[in-house]
Amino acid sequence: MAKNNPSRKMSKSAARAEGAARTKRALAEAKATKVPAPAKRLSALSAAAKVLADAGKPMRAKEMIEAASAKGLWSSPNGKTPEATLYAAIIREIAAKGKAARFRKVERGLFETTEAA
Repeated sequence: MAKNNPSRKMSKSAARAEGAARTKRALAEAKATKVPAPAKRLSALSAAAKVLADAGKPMRAKEMIEAASAKGLWSSPNGKTPEATLYAAIIREIAAKGKAARFRKVERGLFETTEAA
């Protein structure tokens, strides 16, 4: 009402609503001009899946860790046994996802990528 007749004051609720609308617009504009976040690093599992897909042959967890590190896909955050951690994570994914898992166990300690990867 204050826009049509400048001599009349706006009610408190109308002023609050107008202020909220202005704030929402400002937030929307700020989000639109936000700088995109840098690309996230791959997890050890994702790096291993990529390494296996690129290699095209079955590999052991230690070989996957070395290849991922050499390609710069993933590096261990000072862990003592990253290959054991990767091995356990691959086994967990196979158990949880079954045929939808990105990995398949070929023989003891040897994994290959599935077509789903």
